[in-house]
Amino acid sequence: MRPDKKKVIDEVWDDARLEDFLSKAPLGAGENADFSAVLYAYRSMRVEDFARFIERFKGAGRDPQARGQDGRTVAEVIASHAKAQPFLALLG
Repeated sequence: MRPDKKKVIDEVWDDARLEDFLSKAPLGAGENADFSAVLYAYRSMRVEDFARFIERFKGAGRDPQARGQDGRTVAEVIASHAKAQPFLALLG
């Protein structure tokens, strides 16, 4: 962690904040909005919050298996991450 960044503990992820993640702009020009939303949520949330997000995401008819510009899903992108297993289980 950068020395100028304060570690946030017990961050609150209420329903309104989860909803905000459903409308985040894509991470880059031409990037798939569903891919971007899932990747952004993975990078930002704890597992239990990510689980709630994915439930809402799917409920809104969004695709957690969407592919990014490089043709990979978020599951494929994070598969080699040391602590990704619980997130991968949620992505199914």
